[in-house]
Amino acid sequence: MQLETSRLILRDYEESDKAAYFKLKSDSKTMYYLQDIQLFSEKESDLDFANVLEDQKSKDRKFYFFHMELKDSHEQVGSVGYTVNADTPVGKLVGAGYFTFPKFWNHGYMTEAFRRVLQFAFLENNVYRITTGCLVENVGSERVMQKCGLIKEAEHVDWEWHDGKMKTRVEYRLLKSEWMALAGE
Repeated sequence: MQLETSRLILRDYEESDKAAYFKLKSDSKTMYYLQDIQLFSEKESDLDFANVLEDQKSKDRKFYFFHMELKDSHEQVGSVGYTVNADTPVGKLVGAGYFTFPKFWNHGYMTEAFRRVLQFAFLENNVYRITTGCLVENVGSERVMQKCGLIKEAEHVDWEWHDGKMKTRVEYRLLKSEWMALAGE
């Protein structure tokens, strides 16, 4: 599967991405706010990556996280996508996420990529509801959610233990009907 934007290619992972996958998910700055999914060894990464490749082939695929690369140079930018938490009669309920190497922060890449993922989710993959969130101090991540039209649902004060202290988390959502109204569909 492959999606495109004006500057990016978002595609399923391939066997040849194994080293790039480890590089991204083991980078401490990239994964600072996602320490629960950060990888610390090649062995750990190889097992995780094998599960990703296996899930991509599954009829009941759960993980729609895409390798993000620049169109012109094919340099890896990050990863963007969602996990299917439930498949209901009205559509899939998913949790979204994204992360990029710091050198690509503040260039609009993630907003561009996430908008395309939302379009795919709602128009092509029967998604009904997308939820995501971040720690309040992660201003860039929250800004991506806002720019993509997601709606703030909650602010959980002292919700998560992170980097030696309790931190506040915000939660956002977007329903298919809300996205359709935003997109003029």
